[in-house]
Amino acid sequence: MQKALDEITPLSEKIIETAEQHIRDILSLAIQYSSQQTAVVVSDTKCALAMALTEAYKRCLPHATFIDFYALSPEEVMASFEPLVPSDLVVLIQSTSFRLDAFRLRIELFQRSLKVIEHPHLSRMTGIEEQYYIDALAYDPAYFRGVGNTLKQLIDSASSGVVDSGGERLIFASPFESAKLNIGDYSSMTNVGGQFPIGEVFTEAQDLEAVNGRVRLFAFGDTTFSVNLVEKPITLVVSRGRVTDVIDSTPEFDKVLENIRADEKEVWLRELGFGMNRALTPDRVVKDIGTYERMCGIHLSLGAKHGVYKKPNFRRADARHHVDVFAVTQFVYLDDKVVYRDGAWSV
Repeated sequence: MQKALDEITPLSEKIIETAEQHIRDILSLAIQYSSQQTAVVVSDTKCALAMALTEAYKRCLPHATFIDFYALSPEEVMASFEPLVPSDLVVLIQSTSFRLDAFRLRIELFQRSLKVIEHPHLSRMTGIEEQYYIDALAYDPAYFRGVGNTLKQLIDSASSGVVDSGGERLIFASPFESAKLNIGDYSSMTNVGGQFPIGEVFTEAQDLEAVNGRVRLFAFGDTTFSVNLVEKPITLVVSRGRVTDVIDSTPEFDKVLENIRADEKEVWLRELGFGMNRALTPDRVVKDIGTYERMCGIHLSLGAKHGVYKKPNFRRADARHHVDVFAVTQFVYLDDKVVYRDGAWSV
């Protein structure tokens, strides 16, 4: 049950000031918003983090229109976007995820060539996680663009790769698909914006069956779409791109695998994600899986679903699962080059 407004403890002024600083950088450096553009901010008051972000945006966008999502009908919310023209900005600050029955909101806004910043599922993060989330909004263009573009170049030219998770090695004996960037640089993209925080480069093996070995996991996305930390790392055994055995599993992870197998018969390993956000680490964890997948290190996906890369042996209608899992990451190799060590990207 959602807390009443008077039961929510507001975040400190210091945290709001930090959020304001990071949002100013996102607006100017990533989104390239200018005062000549119109802005509409749609938010709610269902959790402290949503309220703090709304206040920070009010300070950064004093002339914007601010709308309480739950005070209006879906038609009225959509009507608030009608005056906007291409390159205007919409910010969505969501304790859960805004539902407008007939509309897929971000897709609808992008189709109108609007810039979009989304902050969904904020109520999943409480206590110290609220601070971690705000810290993860920090935008350092030199780091994200420099490291991100270098990683893409190395990934796109590599003939193989290895994830070393502390003695266990997961070997990608295949070139990779062209890497995709989520680094706050939209200059070559159709749409400007997306879900924040950001910081990721992702790919997958061109030949999924060329992925073999073992990888140790310290966390996984569970059936409630929350980050589930384990006391002892889970070891996946991967053969020809499929999970064939699991060592030191947990009941909740078994349930994840059972759900995948029930729908897809076997558990494929697909995405290889190079998370870049330095505010999110194995020691600085937030519950929301969509936020935590930016964690600085390697994440993988289990299940046949991956909308970005099409493979001939997967029918979109049959691929139903994409579950993020997080690898204990000691070293990452692209060909013979070490690109990750000591908790950081070394490119």
